[in-house]
Amino acid sequence: MNKQRNRTGWVIYPMACAVFSVCMNPAYAEQVTPGYNHKIPAKIMTPDKVETPIGTLNFFDGMPDHATVEKVYDNLDLMRGTEAFLSGIPATSIEGMRLGFIDMGADAPNKAIIMDKLLDSSPLFLTGNTDTVYCLAFLDLKKDGATVVEIPPKSGPGTVDDAYFRFVTDMGIPGPDAGKGGKYLILPPDYDGDLDPPIGGMKAEVDGETYFVSKSRSYINLLFLRGFLVDGKPDVATAMFENGLKIYSLKNAANPPKMEFISGSGKSFNTIHANTYDFYEELHTVIEREPVSMLEPQLLGIFSSIGIEKGKPFNPDARMKKILTHAVAIGNATARAITFRPRLEGFSYYPDSGWGTGFVGGSYQWLKDGGKGGRNLDARTLFFYQATANTPAMVEEMVGKGSQYAVTTVDKNGDYLHGDKTYRLKLPANVPAANFWSVVVYDPQTRSELQTSQPFPSKNNKRDALKENADGSVDLYFSPKAPQGKEANWIQTVSGKGWYPILRLYGPLEPWFKKTWRPGDLELAN
Repeated sequence: MNKQRNRTGWVIYPMACAVFSVCMNPAYAEQVTPGYNHKIPAKIMTPDKVETPIGTLNFFDGMPDHATVEKVYDNLDLMRGTEAFLSGIPATSIEGMRLGFIDMGADAPNKAIIMDKLLDSSPLFLTGNTDTVYCLAFLDLKKDGATVVEIPPKSGPGTVDDAYFRFVTDMGIPGPDAGKGGKYLILPPDYDGDLDPPIGGMKAEVDGETYFVSKSRSYINLLFLRGFLVDGKPDVATAMFENGLKIYSLKNAANPPKMEFISGSGKSFNTIHANTYDFYEELHTVIEREPVSMLEPQLLGIFSSIGIEKGKPFNPDARMKKILTHAVAIGNATARAITFRPRLEGFSYYPDSGWGTGFVGGSYQWLKDGGKGGRNLDARTLFFYQATANTPAMVEEMVGKGSQYAVTTVDKNGDYLHGDKTYRLKLPANVPAANFWSVVVYDPQTRSELQTSQPFPSKNNKRDALKENADGSVDLYFSPKAPQGKEANWIQTVSGKGWYPILRLYGPLEPWFKKTWRPGDLELAN
Protein backbone atom coordinates (compact mmCIF):
# COMPACT_ATOMS: atom_id res chain seq x y z
CA MET A 1 0.00 0.00 0.00
CA ASN A 2 1.27 3.47 -0.80
CA LYS A 3 1.94 5.63 2.23
CA GLN A 4 3.21 9.11 2.93
CA ARG A 5 4.71 10.71 6.04
CA ASN A 6 3.71 14.26 6.83
CA ARG A 7 5.68 16.91 8.70
CA THR A 8 4.46 15.72 12.10
CA GLY A 9 5.61 12.21 11.48
CA TRP A 10 2.14 10.74 11.01
CA VAL A 11 1.82 8.07 8.33
CA ILE A 12 -0.94 8.99 5.87
CA TYR A 13 -2.83 6.28 3.93
CA PRO A 14 -4.57 8.03 1.01
CA MET A 15 -7.42 5.45 0.66
CA ALA A 16 -8.28 5.53 4.34
CA CYS A 17 -8.28 9.30 4.20
CA ALA A 18 -10.69 9.20 1.30
CA VAL A 19 -13.07 6.90 3.13
CA PHE A 20 -12.83 9.03 6.28
CA SER A 21 -13.50 12.12 4.25
CA VAL A 22 -16.58 10.63 2.60
CA CYS A 23 -17.94 9.35 5.88
CA MET A 24 -17.54 12.76 7.44
CA ASN A 25 -19.26 14.39 4.45
CA PRO A 26 -22.60 15.78 5.70
CA ALA A 27 -24.26 15.25 2.30
CA TYR A 28 -23.36 11.57 2.37
CA ALA A 29 -24.50 11.18 5.96
CA GLU A 30 -27.94 12.46 4.98
CA GLN A 31 -28.24 9.70 2.38
CA VAL A 32 -27.66 6.86 4.80
CA THR A 33 -30.91 5.23 5.91
CA PRO A 34 -31.19 5.30 9.74
CA GLY A 35 -30.28 1.93 11.19
CA TYR A 36 -28.18 0.99 8.15
CA ASN A 37 -24.66 1.62 6.91
CA HIS A 38 -25.92 2.65 3.50
CA LYS A 39 -28.89 4.18 1.76
CA ILE A 40 -31.70 1.60 1.38
CA PRO A 41 -34.16 2.13 -1.51
CA ALA A 42 -37.43 3.40 -0.09
CA LYS A 43 -39.44 1.20 -2.49
CA ILE A 44 -38.31 -1.97 -0.72
CA MET A 45 -39.07 -0.69 2.79
CA THR A 46 -42.31 -1.13 4.73
CA PRO A 47 -43.43 1.83 6.88
CA ASP A 48 -44.53 1.28 10.46
CA LYS A 49 -48.09 2.15 9.50
CA VAL A 50 -49.88 1.65 6.18
CA GLU A 51 -53.45 2.68 5.37
CA THR A 52 -55.25 0.21 3.07
CA PRO A 53 -58.83 -0.65 2.02
CA ILE A 54 -58.84 -3.40 4.67
CA GLY A 55 -57.77 -0.98 7.42
CA THR A 56 -54.58 0.21 9.09
CA LEU A 57 -51.67 -2.22 8.97
CA ASN A 58 -48.99 -1.85 11.68
CA PHE A 59 -45.41 -3.13 11.60
CA PHE A 60 -42.33 -3.25 13.83
CA ASP A 61 -39.36 -2.90 11.51
CA GLY A 62 -41.30 -4.62 8.68
CA MET A 63 -42.77 -7.35 10.89
CA PRO A 64 -46.62 -7.21 11.09
CA ASP A 65 -48.09 -7.02 14.56
CA HIS A 66 -50.64 -9.54 15.81
CA ALA A 67 -53.70 -7.58 14.71
CA THR A 68 -52.25 -7.04 11.23
CA VAL A 69 -51.38 -10.72 10.86
CA GLU A 70 -54.99 -11.70 11.63
CA LYS A 71 -56.34 -9.02 9.33
CA VAL A 72 -54.26 -9.99 6.30
CA TYR A 73 -54.85 -13.73 6.76
CA ASP A 74 -58.60 -13.11 6.91
CA ASN A 75 -58.28 -11.04 3.76
CA LEU A 76 -56.21 -13.72 2.05
CA ASP A 77 -58.82 -16.36 2.86
CA LEU A 78 -61.54 -14.00 1.65
CA MET A 79 -59.73 -13.44 -1.67
CA ARG A 80 -59.07 -17.15 -2.12
CA GLY A 81 -62.68 -17.97 -1.29
CA THR A 82 -63.89 -15.42 -3.83
CA GLU A 83 -61.55 -16.74 -6.49
CA ALA A 84 -62.61 -20.32 -5.69
CA PHE A 85 -66.20 -19.28 -6.39
CA LEU A 86 -65.39 -17.61 -9.71
CA SER A 87 -63.07 -20.42 -10.83
CA GLY A 88 -65.34 -23.17 -9.56
CA ILE A 89 -68.49 -22.11 -11.45
CA PRO A 90 -67.91 -24.46 -14.42
CA ALA A 91 -67.59 -27.44 -12.07
CA THR A 92 -70.55 -26.61 -9.84
CA SER A 93 -72.71 -25.76 -12.85
CA ILE A 94 -72.30 -29.32 -14.13
CA GLU A 95 -72.81 -30.64 -10.59
CA GLY A 96 -76.00 -28.60 -10.16
CA MET A 97 -77.39 -30.16 -13.34
CA ARG A 98 -76.40 -33.65 -12.21
CA LEU A 99 -78.16 -33.21 -8.87
CA GLY A 100 -81.26 -31.83 -10.59
CA PHE A 101 -81.38 -34.81 -12.93
CA ILE A 102 -81.09 -37.22 -10.01
CA ASP A 103 -84.07 -35.49 -8.38
CA MET A 104 -85.98 -36.19 -11.60
CA GLY A 105 -85.04 -39.87 -11.49
CA ALA A 106 -82.29 -39.69 -14.15
CA ASP A 107 -79.70 -41.41 -11.97
CA ALA A 108 -78.00 -43.56 -14.62
CA PRO A 109 -76.60 -42.93 -18.13
CA ASN A 110 -79.44 -44.87 -19.78
CA LYS A 111 -81.98 -42.52 -18.16
CA ALA A 112 -82.25 -39.34 -20.19
CA ILE A 113 -84.16 -36.13 -19.57
CA ILE A 114 -86.06 -35.13 -22.70
CA MET A 115 -87.93 -31.89 -23.26
CA ASP A 116 -90.55 -33.64 -25.37
CA LYS A 117 -92.85 -30.65 -25.21
CA LEU A 118 -89.91 -28.22 -25.31
CA LEU A 119 -88.20 -26.45 -22.43
CA ASP A 120 -90.76 -24.12 -20.88
CA SER A 121 -90.19 -21.78 -17.95
CA SER A 122 -90.99 -24.33 -15.21
CA PRO A 123 -87.53 -25.91 -14.84
CA LEU A 124 -84.64 -23.77 -13.61
CA PHE A 125 -82.14 -24.23 -16.42
CA LEU A 126 -79.41 -21.72 -17.32
CA THR A 127 -80.54 -19.82 -20.45
CA GLY A 128 -82.06 -22.85 -22.12
CA ASN A 129 -84.01 -22.28 -25.31
CA THR A 130 -87.66 -22.89 -26.13
CA ASP A 131 -86.90 -23.80 -29.73
CA THR A 132 -85.24 -27.22 -29.86
CA VAL A 133 -85.97 -30.59 -28.28
CA TYR A 134 -83.33 -31.12 -25.61
CA CYS A 135 -82.25 -34.64 -24.76
CA LEU A 136 -79.70 -34.83 -21.95
CA ALA A 137 -77.98 -37.50 -19.90
CA PHE A 138 -74.97 -37.88 -17.63
CA LEU A 139 -72.22 -40.40 -18.39
CA ASP A 140 -70.40 -42.08 -15.48
CA LEU A 141 -67.08 -43.27 -16.84
CA LYS A 142 -65.80 -44.29 -13.41
CA LYS A 143 -68.61 -46.78 -12.99
CA ASP A 144 -69.07 -47.84 -16.61
CA GLY A 145 -65.65 -47.31 -18.15
CA ALA A 146 -65.55 -46.57 -21.88
CA THR A 147 -69.10 -45.62 -22.86
CA VAL A 148 -70.90 -45.79 -26.20
CA VAL A 149 -73.38 -43.14 -27.32
CA GLU A 150 -75.39 -43.99 -30.43
CA ILE A 151 -77.10 -40.96 -31.89
CA PRO A 152 -79.71 -41.12 -34.65
CA PRO A 153 -79.53 -39.45 -38.08
CA LYS A 154 -80.76 -35.85 -38.40
CA SER A 155 -79.80 -35.00 -34.83
CA GLY A 156 -79.20 -31.27 -34.37
CA PRO A 157 -76.14 -29.78 -32.65
CA GLY A 158 -74.99 -32.06 -29.83
CA THR A 159 -72.05 -31.96 -27.43
CA VAL A 160 -70.30 -33.89 -24.69
CA ASP A 161 -68.68 -31.75 -21.96
CA ASP A 162 -66.60 -32.94 -19.02
CA ALA A 163 -67.10 -32.20 -15.33
CA TYR A 164 -65.43 -28.80 -15.69
CA PHE A 165 -67.60 -27.96 -18.70
CA ARG A 166 -64.74 -28.45 -21.13
CA PHE A 167 -65.41 -29.62 -24.65
CA VAL A 168 -64.98 -33.35 -25.33
CA THR A 169 -66.70 -33.85 -28.70
CA ASP A 170 -69.48 -32.61 -30.93
CA MET A 171 -72.29 -34.77 -32.28
CA GLY A 172 -74.98 -34.36 -34.90
CA ILE A 173 -74.78 -31.68 -37.60
CA PRO A 174 -71.55 -29.98 -36.36
CA GLY A 175 -70.01 -33.27 -35.23
CA PRO A 176 -67.94 -35.81 -37.15
CA ASP A 177 -71.10 -37.73 -38.11
CA ALA A 178 -72.34 -34.54 -39.90
CA GLY A 179 -75.95 -35.30 -39.04
CA LYS A 180 -75.87 -38.84 -40.44
CA GLY A 181 -75.85 -40.45 -36.99
CA GLY A 182 -73.24 -42.82 -35.64
CA LYS A 183 -71.57 -44.46 -32.69
CA TYR A 184 -69.42 -42.39 -30.33
CA LEU A 185 -67.02 -43.90 -27.81
CA ILE A 186 -66.06 -41.78 -24.78
CA LEU A 187 -62.95 -43.01 -22.96
CA PRO A 188 -62.40 -42.37 -19.22
CA PRO A 189 -59.47 -40.30 -17.95
CA ASP A 190 -57.69 -43.41 -16.66
CA TYR A 191 -57.91 -45.26 -19.99
CA ASP A 192 -54.48 -46.74 -20.79
CA GLY A 193 -55.05 -48.48 -24.12
CA ASP A 194 -53.68 -47.79 -27.58
CA LEU A 195 -56.24 -45.16 -28.59
CA ASP A 196 -55.01 -41.58 -28.29
CA PRO A 197 -57.73 -39.28 -29.67
CA PRO A 198 -57.21 -35.52 -29.98
CA ILE A 199 -59.66 -32.99 -28.55
CA GLY A 200 -62.86 -33.38 -30.54
CA GLY A 201 -62.21 -37.05 -31.28
CA MET A 202 -61.13 -39.30 -34.13
CA LYS A 203 -62.50 -42.19 -36.14
CA ALA A 204 -61.30 -45.63 -35.07
CA GLU A 205 -62.25 -49.28 -35.17
CA VAL A 206 -62.79 -51.03 -31.85
CA ASP A 207 -63.84 -54.69 -31.59
CA GLY A 208 -64.92 -54.67 -35.21
CA GLU A 209 -67.10 -51.55 -34.87
CA THR A 210 -66.36 -48.07 -36.16
CA TYR A 211 -66.60 -45.29 -33.56
CA PHE A 212 -65.92 -41.61 -33.25
CA VAL A 213 -63.55 -41.86 -30.26
CA SER A 214 -62.87 -39.15 -27.68
CA LYS A 215 -61.22 -39.12 -24.28
CA SER A 216 -62.52 -37.14 -21.32
CA ARG A 217 -60.49 -35.67 -18.47
CA SER A 218 -63.25 -36.48 -15.98
CA TYR A 219 -65.52 -39.36 -14.98
CA ILE A 220 -68.79 -37.43 -15.08
CA ASN A 221 -69.72 -36.05 -18.51
CA LEU A 222 -72.80 -34.25 -19.78
CA LEU A 223 -74.42 -35.43 -23.01
CA PHE A 224 -76.28 -32.47 -24.50
CA LEU A 225 -78.34 -33.18 -27.66
CA ARG A 226 -80.76 -31.00 -29.61
CA GLY A 227 -83.44 -31.87 -32.14
CA PHE A 228 -85.09 -29.41 -34.53
CA LEU A 229 -88.79 -28.69 -34.73
CA VAL A 230 -90.70 -29.93 -37.77
CA ASP A 231 -93.67 -27.77 -38.78
CA GLY A 232 -93.14 -25.92 -35.51
CA LYS A 233 -93.69 -29.09 -33.44
CA PRO A 234 -91.36 -31.27 -31.32
CA ASP A 235 -92.93 -34.65 -32.17
CA VAL A 236 -90.49 -35.75 -34.89
CA ALA A 237 -87.39 -34.84 -32.88
CA THR A 238 -88.79 -36.50 -29.75
CA ALA A 239 -89.46 -39.73 -31.63
CA MET A 240 -86.01 -39.54 -33.20
CA PHE A 241 -84.31 -39.57 -29.80
CA GLU A 242 -86.66 -42.04 -28.11
CA ASN A 243 -86.25 -44.54 -30.96
CA GLY A 244 -82.63 -43.92 -31.87
CA LEU A 245 -80.57 -42.80 -28.87
CA LYS A 246 -78.67 -45.48 -26.97
CA ILE A 247 -76.14 -45.12 -24.14
CA TYR A 248 -74.27 -48.10 -22.72
CA SER A 249 -70.93 -49.30 -21.45
CA LEU A 250 -68.65 -50.74 -24.14
CA LYS A 251 -68.26 -53.87 -22.02
CA ASN A 252 -72.07 -54.34 -22.18
CA ALA A 253 -72.37 -53.71 -25.92
CA ALA A 254 -73.80 -57.17 -26.50
CA ASN A 255 -76.58 -56.59 -23.97
CA PRO A 256 -77.12 -52.84 -23.42
CA PRO A 257 -79.66 -51.63 -20.86
CA LYS A 258 -82.99 -50.34 -22.14
CA MET A 259 -83.18 -46.58 -22.49
CA GLU A 260 -85.57 -44.62 -20.28
CA PHE A 261 -86.77 -41.14 -21.26
CA ILE A 262 -88.04 -38.85 -18.52
CA SER A 263 -90.01 -35.81 -19.62
CA GLY A 264 -88.72 -32.54 -18.18
CA SER A 265 -91.33 -30.35 -19.86
CA GLY A 266 -93.72 -28.51 -17.57
CA LYS A 267 -91.97 -29.76 -14.43
CA SER A 268 -90.38 -27.63 -11.74
CA PHE A 269 -86.87 -28.73 -10.84
CA ASN A 270 -83.55 -27.01 -10.26
CA THR A 271 -80.31 -27.55 -12.19
CA ILE A 272 -78.43 -24.42 -11.04
CA HIS A 273 -75.49 -24.28 -8.62
CA ALA A 274 -75.80 -22.55 -5.25
CA ASN A 275 -74.85 -18.92 -4.70
CA THR A 276 -74.53 -19.46 -0.95
CA TYR A 277 -72.05 -21.34 1.23
CA ASP A 278 -73.51 -24.56 -0.23
CA PHE A 279 -71.53 -23.74 -3.38
CA TYR A 280 -68.33 -24.93 -1.70
CA GLU A 281 -69.97 -28.20 -0.67
CA GLU A 282 -70.94 -28.78 -4.30
CA LEU A 283 -67.40 -27.98 -5.42
CA HIS A 284 -65.94 -30.36 -2.84
CA THR A 285 -68.13 -33.17 -4.19
CA VAL A 286 -66.67 -32.66 -7.66
CA ILE A 287 -63.05 -32.50 -6.49
CA GLU A 288 -63.48 -35.59 -4.31
CA ARG A 289 -65.09 -37.65 -7.09
CA GLU A 290 -62.85 -36.73 -10.06
CA PRO A 291 -59.19 -37.61 -10.64
CA VAL A 292 -56.56 -35.08 -9.59
CA SER A 293 -55.45 -34.92 -13.22
CA MET A 294 -58.78 -33.32 -14.23
CA LEU A 295 -57.57 -29.82 -13.29
CA GLU A 296 -54.24 -28.04 -13.46
CA PRO A 297 -52.34 -27.50 -10.18
CA GLN A 298 -53.07 -23.76 -10.18
CA LEU A 299 -56.83 -24.38 -9.90
CA LEU A 300 -56.40 -27.20 -7.40
CA GLY A 301 -54.21 -24.88 -5.34
CA ILE A 302 -56.92 -22.23 -5.17
CA PHE A 303 -59.47 -24.79 -4.02
CA SER A 304 -57.15 -26.47 -1.52
CA SER A 305 -56.23 -23.07 -0.03
CA ILE A 306 -59.75 -22.90 1.41
CA GLY A 307 -59.82 -26.56 2.46
CA ILE A 308 -61.21 -28.29 -0.65
CA GLU A 309 -58.76 -31.06 -1.49
CA LYS A 310 -59.23 -34.57 -2.82
CA GLY A 311 -58.99 -37.22 -0.12
CA LYS A 312 -59.60 -34.78 2.73
CA PRO A 313 -62.85 -33.78 4.44
CA PHE A 314 -64.10 -30.26 3.86
CA ASN A 315 -64.84 -29.09 7.37
CA PRO A 316 -63.92 -25.40 7.89
CA ASP A 317 -63.97 -24.00 11.42
CA ALA A 318 -66.36 -21.22 12.45
CA ARG A 319 -63.92 -18.48 11.43
CA MET A 320 -63.35 -19.92 7.98
CA LYS A 321 -67.01 -20.69 7.39
CA LYS A 322 -67.87 -17.07 8.18
CA ILE A 323 -65.21 -15.85 5.76
CA LEU A 324 -66.40 -18.20 3.02
CA THR A 325 -69.97 -17.03 3.52
CA HIS A 326 -68.74 -13.50 2.81
CA ALA A 327 -66.54 -14.73 -0.06
CA VAL A 328 -69.39 -16.43 -1.89
CA ALA A 329 -71.50 -13.28 -1.54
CA ILE A 330 -68.68 -11.18 -3.03
CA GLY A 331 -68.02 -13.78 -5.71
CA ASN A 332 -71.69 -13.90 -6.65
CA ALA A 333 -71.85 -10.10 -6.87
CA THR A 334 -68.70 -10.11 -9.00
CA ALA A 335 -70.09 -12.72 -11.37
CA ARG A 336 -73.30 -10.70 -11.70
CA ALA A 337 -71.35 -7.51 -12.46
CA ILE A 338 -69.35 -9.35 -15.14
CA THR A 339 -72.55 -10.85 -16.58
CA PHE A 340 -74.92 -7.90 -16.49
CA ARG A 341 -72.46 -5.00 -16.82
CA PRO A 342 -69.57 -6.50 -18.81
CA ARG A 343 -66.53 -4.30 -19.35
CA LEU A 344 -64.63 -6.89 -21.35
CA GLU A 345 -62.93 -5.74 -24.50
CA GLY A 346 -64.46 -7.67 -27.38
CA PHE A 347 -67.86 -8.19 -25.74
CA SER A 348 -69.82 -5.80 -27.97
CA TYR A 349 -70.80 -6.95 -31.43
CA TYR A 350 -71.31 -3.41 -32.72
CA PRO A 351 -70.23 0.12 -31.76
CA ASP A 352 -72.73 1.93 -29.53
CA SER A 353 -74.85 -1.20 -29.06
CA GLY A 354 -75.80 -3.29 -26.04
CA TRP A 355 -75.65 -6.57 -27.98
CA GLY A 356 -72.67 -8.72 -27.10
CA THR A 357 -71.27 -12.22 -27.30
CA GLY A 358 -71.15 -14.95 -24.67
CA PHE A 359 -67.80 -16.11 -26.06
CA VAL A 360 -65.61 -13.04 -25.62
CA GLY A 361 -62.42 -13.47 -27.58
CA GLY A 362 -63.88 -16.03 -29.97
CA SER A 363 -62.43 -18.98 -28.07
CA TYR A 364 -64.38 -21.86 -26.56
CA GLN A 365 -61.39 -22.26 -24.23
CA TRP A 366 -61.43 -18.54 -23.37
CA LEU A 367 -57.83 -18.07 -24.45
CA LYS A 368 -56.82 -14.44 -24.84
CA ASP A 369 -54.88 -13.45 -27.96
CA GLY A 370 -54.55 -17.08 -28.96
CA GLY A 371 -53.15 -17.96 -25.55
CA LYS A 372 -50.46 -15.27 -25.40
CA GLY A 373 -52.60 -13.46 -22.83
CA GLY A 374 -53.41 -16.63 -20.94
CA ARG A 375 -56.99 -17.53 -20.13
CA ASN A 376 -59.55 -14.75 -20.02
CA LEU A 377 -61.01 -15.55 -16.61
CA ASP A 378 -63.73 -12.91 -16.68
CA ALA A 379 -64.85 -14.07 -20.12
CA ARG A 380 -65.16 -17.59 -18.76
CA THR A 381 -67.23 -16.32 -15.83
CA LEU A 382 -69.44 -14.29 -18.18
CA PHE A 383 -70.38 -17.45 -20.04
CA PHE A 384 -70.70 -20.08 -17.33
CA TYR A 385 -72.61 -17.93 -14.85
CA GLN A 386 -75.48 -17.80 -17.31
CA ALA A 387 -75.09 -20.62 -19.82
CA THR A 388 -74.49 -24.31 -20.37
CA ALA A 389 -72.92 -26.44 -23.12
CA ASN A 390 -69.46 -25.53 -24.34
CA THR A 391 -68.50 -26.31 -27.93
CA PRO A 392 -66.52 -24.78 -30.81
CA ALA A 393 -69.76 -24.98 -32.83
CA MET A 394 -71.09 -22.07 -30.77
CA VAL A 395 -68.02 -19.94 -31.51
CA GLU A 396 -66.46 -20.75 -34.85
CA GLU A 397 -67.65 -19.34 -38.15
CA MET A 398 -69.64 -22.34 -39.37
CA VAL A 399 -71.82 -20.85 -42.11
CA GLY A 400 -75.15 -22.66 -42.31
CA LYS A 401 -74.22 -24.93 -39.37
CA GLY A 402 -73.78 -24.57 -35.64
CA SER A 403 -75.33 -21.65 -33.79
CA GLN A 404 -74.63 -18.06 -32.83
CA TYR A 405 -75.91 -15.99 -29.92
CA ALA A 406 -76.26 -12.35 -28.96
CA VAL A 407 -77.22 -11.13 -25.50
CA THR A 408 -78.06 -7.74 -24.04
CA THR A 409 -79.06 -6.66 -20.55
CA VAL A 410 -79.75 -2.99 -21.31
CA ASP A 411 -81.87 -0.76 -23.53
CA LYS A 412 -80.65 1.77 -26.08
CA ASN A 413 -79.81 4.22 -23.28
CA GLY A 414 -77.74 1.70 -21.34
CA ASP A 415 -80.36 1.16 -18.61
CA TYR A 416 -81.45 -2.21 -17.25
CA LEU A 417 -84.68 -3.61 -18.68
CA HIS A 418 -87.67 -3.21 -16.32
CA GLY A 419 -90.63 -5.53 -16.49
CA ASP A 420 -93.23 -2.81 -15.95
CA LYS A 421 -92.21 -0.86 -19.09
CA THR A 422 -92.96 -1.46 -22.76
CA TYR A 423 -90.02 -2.01 -25.13
CA ARG A 424 -89.69 -2.61 -28.85
CA LEU A 425 -86.98 -4.61 -30.61
CA LYS A 426 -86.65 -4.31 -34.39
CA LEU A 427 -85.12 -7.19 -36.30
CA PRO A 428 -84.34 -6.11 -39.87
CA ALA A 429 -85.54 -8.22 -42.79
CA ASN A 430 -83.71 -11.37 -43.85
CA VAL A 431 -82.45 -12.52 -40.47
CA PRO A 432 -79.35 -14.59 -41.43
CA ALA A 433 -80.37 -17.99 -40.08
CA ALA A 434 -80.66 -21.07 -42.30
CA ASN A 435 -82.66 -23.08 -39.76
CA PHE A 436 -84.44 -20.56 -37.53
CA TRP A 437 -84.03 -17.55 -35.30
CA SER A 438 -85.55 -16.87 -31.90
CA VAL A 439 -85.59 -14.40 -29.03
CA VAL A 440 -85.99 -15.82 -25.52
CA VAL A 441 -86.42 -13.73 -22.37
CA TYR A 442 -84.67 -14.61 -19.10
CA ASP A 443 -84.92 -13.81 -15.40
CA PRO A 444 -81.72 -12.12 -14.11
CA GLN A 445 -82.09 -13.83 -10.72
CA THR A 446 -82.18 -17.41 -12.02
CA ARG A 447 -80.72 -16.83 -15.51
CA SER A 448 -83.53 -19.19 -16.53
CA GLU A 449 -86.61 -18.50 -18.64
CA LEU A 450 -88.76 -15.71 -17.22
CA GLN A 451 -91.85 -17.18 -15.55
CA THR A 452 -95.03 -15.46 -16.74
CA SER A 453 -98.48 -16.54 -17.91
CA GLN A 454 -96.75 -17.48 -21.19
CA PRO A 455 -95.17 -20.94 -20.76
CA PHE A 456 -92.69 -20.04 -23.52
CA PRO A 457 -91.34 -16.49 -23.00
CA SER A 458 -90.06 -16.31 -26.56
CA LYS A 459 -90.71 -15.86 -30.25
CA ASN A 460 -89.50 -18.18 -33.01
CA ASN A 461 -89.84 -17.44 -36.71
CA LYS A 462 -90.67 -21.08 -37.55
CA ARG A 463 -93.06 -21.75 -34.67
CA ASP A 464 -94.88 -18.43 -34.27
CA ALA A 465 -97.08 -16.59 -36.76
CA LEU A 466 -95.26 -13.27 -36.50
CA LYS A 467 -96.51 -10.13 -38.22
CA GLU A 468 -93.92 -8.57 -40.50
CA ASN A 469 -93.60 -4.93 -41.44
CA ALA A 470 -93.90 -3.85 -45.07
CA ASP A 471 -90.11 -4.00 -45.48
CA GLY A 472 -89.91 -7.55 -44.10
CA SER A 473 -88.59 -6.49 -40.69
CA VAL A 474 -90.16 -7.73 -37.47
CA ASP A 475 -90.92 -5.66 -34.36
CA LEU A 476 -91.08 -7.58 -31.10
CA TYR A 477 -92.73 -6.05 -28.02
CA PHE A 478 -91.97 -6.70 -24.35
CA SER A 479 -94.36 -5.55 -21.58
CA PRO A 480 -96.66 -6.89 -18.83
CA LYS A 481 -99.68 -6.53 -21.14
CA ALA A 482 -99.76 -6.82 -24.90
CA PRO A 483 -99.85 -3.49 -26.76
CA GLN A 484 -103.07 -3.27 -28.73
CA GLY A 485 -102.76 -4.94 -32.11
CA LYS A 486 -99.29 -6.36 -31.29
CA GLU A 487 -100.35 -9.60 -29.60
CA ALA A 488 -98.70 -11.86 -32.20
CA ASN A 489 -95.30 -10.25 -31.62
CA TRP A 490 -95.56 -9.80 -27.85
CA ILE A 491 -93.45 -11.42 -25.10
CA GLN A 492 -94.75 -10.89 -21.59
CA THR A 493 -92.66 -9.41 -18.77
CA VAL A 494 -93.35 -9.07 -15.04
CA SER A 495 -93.90 -5.74 -13.30
CA GLY A 496 -91.29 -5.12 -10.63
CA LYS A 497 -88.82 -7.61 -12.11
CA GLY A 498 -85.93 -7.30 -14.50
CA TRP A 499 -85.42 -9.34 -17.65
CA TYR A 500 -82.99 -9.75 -20.53
CA PRO A 501 -83.14 -11.38 -23.98
CA ILE A 502 -80.92 -13.66 -26.01
CA LEU A 503 -81.11 -13.71 -29.80
CA ARG A 504 -80.31 -17.12 -31.33
CA LEU A 505 -79.43 -17.96 -34.90
CA TYR A 506 -79.33 -21.65 -35.84
CA GLY A 507 -77.44 -22.16 -39.06
CA PRO A 508 -76.01 -18.59 -39.08
CA LEU A 509 -75.27 -17.12 -42.51
CA GLU A 510 -72.53 -14.81 -43.80
CA PRO A 511 -74.33 -11.49 -43.11
CA TRP A 512 -74.16 -12.35 -39.41
CA PHE A 513 -70.41 -12.96 -39.43
CA LYS A 514 -69.71 -9.98 -41.69
CA LYS A 515 -71.98 -7.82 -39.51
CA THR A 516 -73.82 -6.47 -42.53
CA TRP A 517 -77.01 -7.46 -40.69
CA ARG A 518 -77.49 -6.36 -37.09
CA PRO A 519 -80.41 -6.33 -34.66
CA GLY A 520 -81.79 -3.06 -33.37
CA ASP A 521 -81.39 -2.09 -29.74
CA LEU A 522 -84.27 -2.26 -27.29
CA GLU A 523 -86.15 1.02 -27.15
CA LEU A 524 -88.93 2.27 -24.92
CA ALA A 525 -92.13 2.19 -26.95
CA ASN A 526 -94.75 4.95 -26.89
